[in-house]
Amino acid sequence: MNVKPLADRVMVKLEKNESKTAGGIIIPDTAQEKTQTGLVVAVGDDAEKIKVKAGEKVMYDKYAGTAVKIDGVEHLILKMADVIAVIE
Repeated sequence: MNVKPLADRVMVKLEKNESKTAGGIIIPDTAQEKTQTGLVVAVGDDAEKIKVKAGEKVMYDKYAGTAVKIDGVEHLILKMADVIAVIE
């Protein structure tokens, strides 16, 4: 499936959380906190508002966006205002 965000929206592929602590304790998925970083995979067509490009790693607001599953992979579609930092 091919999805292209519209206007000032950005599609981000979610990163996986570590499932083990440094001490080796396994944390189940239900107890893990939702990640707030991801990889930009597609951007909308509003060049004036969008400040990121595909391939950049970004940090976003905790409860932002709309979750979608594309080909079995979790993604978020966010407004550009919800993206708070680029991680280098």
